[in-house]
Amino acid sequence: MKKIGVIALAGLGLLLASCGDKKTEAATATQEQTVAEKQGNVFTVDVAASKVNWKAFHKGGFAPRWGTLSVSTGELSVADNQLASGEFVIDMKSLKVDPASVTEKDKKYTDLEGHLKNADFFDVEKHPTADFKITKVEDLATPGADAVAGANKTVSGNLTLLGKTMNVTFPAKVDIIDKSATLKAQFTVNRADWGIKFGTDETDPAEWMISKDIEIAIDVKADQK
Repeated sequence: MKKIGVIALAGLGLLLASCGDKKTEAATATQEQTVAEKQGNVFTVDVAASKVNWKAFHKGGFAPRWGTLSVSTGELSVADNQLASGEFVIDMKSLKVDPASVTEKDKKYTDLEGHLKNADFFDVEKHPTADFKITKVEDLATPGADAVAGANKTVSGNLTLLGKTMNVTFPAKVDIIDKSATLKAQFTVNRADWGIKFGTDETDPAEWMISKDIEIAIDVKADQK
């Protein structure tokens, strides 16, 4: 899928595959769009059952790293048994690196966590949250081979990271069952489009080996109270 300038989401974000098995890249606009109006019944996001997973690489797919982020709050609105709008907030201070993704003897996953949280990357003290707000939901007739399993919708939304908002579009699996709603998706974004540029200077060999791509997977569950 093409990029327009640069998910987030992530981003989120969500967990994903190796460089040779990348997930759908989110189509990204140059500016945020109008947020969809809340309609119908409002479902509250179950933060304990919701998650955002992420995965990043060195160029060429080497030394992949992955981990999780927590959803701190959110809601989805449902009208005529269809997802109409929604938003959720991601706690950036909750960023975790899976120890299994750091296998080198001279490296510690805790050091990577600290680096990702500092000003080189997500600067969580200055920007403790990220958020995603749905701008459009459309039916998806034929999902791509790399879309999340069971994808039935195309979702667009404003993803805010480091205080910058970009609109992203991706295939998603949306299910509305009784008084429950779920939204699942997986896609790739270019972190540099949100100003996360550490490791992207190709004049410095110590930096440019870090890929700009971040794979994001979101799994949001909400219930009508």
